[in-house]
Amino acid sequence: MKTRVRFAPSPTGPLHIGGLRTALFNYLYAKKDKGIFILRLEDTDQNRYVKGSEKYILESLNWCGISPDEGPINGGNFGPYRQSERKYIYEKYIEILINNGSAYYAFDTPEELAIAREKSEKKGESFRYGSHNRHLFNNSLSISNENISKNVSKKHVVRLKVEPGRQIHVFDEIRGNISVSSSLIDDKILMKADGMPTYHFANVVDDKLMSISTVIRGEEWLPSLPTHKLIYDAFGWKTPKFMHLPLILKPNGKGKLSKRDGEKGGFPVFPIKWSQEISGFRESGFLPNAVVNYLALLGWNNGNEDEIFSLKELIKSFN
Repeated sequence: MKTRVRFAPSPTGPLHIGGLRTALFNYLYAKKDKGIFILRLEDTDQNRYVKGSEKYILESLNWCGISPDEGPINGGNFGPYRQSERKYIYEKYIEILINNGSAYYAFDTPEELAIAREKSEKKGESFRYGSHNRHLFNNSLSISNENISKNVSKKHVVRLKVEPGRQIHVFDEIRGNISVSSSLIDDKILMKADGMPTYHFANVVDDKLMSISTVIRGEEWLPSLPTHKLIYDAFGWKTPKFMHLPLILKPNGKGKLSKRDGEKGGFPVFPIKWSQEISGFRESGFLPNAVVNYLALLGWNNGNEDEIFSLKELIKSFN
């Protein structure tokens, strides 16, 4: 299988330096194996969309010399590359899961869920909507077929049906074997009330349809990996390889590096200028090959004392 990787940011503001490093590691991994580096914009949450973000992401990647082989601007055979333009695809695939019993309609109102969440908190418990209590809620597993037909025309979400008592095994190329009991996983929402998919559903469907061979992303998505494995299994699809990268931390090592840390410490946390108030490495006088060299060595080295690499040398050495 040809190596195909994707960098899939959300256009909700400037590209953080941690996101740029994720893009770089994807790029190096692909080019080392003469593969394809894809840019996919995960813009299904239109409420969080920030104008100018897409242009900023592309300019940042181009400035660093890691331009995508396929994407929303240069196209490719696996588009569209904006998730907001793929709604018709998600509608088709959600029907497959509903029909094979792996997903179900849920008609609960936000108010009803808020009450249930409050009751759990009063008991000192975390609220989970799943196999232990789904029969108590208003969904297609708990009501008659006649009522399902009436409710489907109203606002609803679609949830993944997680069967309890199963061990979910996933392998991460960096972390090794991961095993989680399905009883600890709730019935995640796959399709929202506005008809748009959640991250969990869209990224699995897109990675499959775009023939992604290896998913390289930040470790904040590691807890979601068992859920993603369940979605792959529900379709009967083979999973790609997974690699979850450690995050770039604050100077004191506690928590993810933020814009505020940069302001406080007097260093940039974005590749290029975002606004009049927020400058980047470029505006601070750094050369793009220096930024690429710096990012590559945050979490990787070639096993010796080499510290200076060109992009071509990084591609040759990267593992």
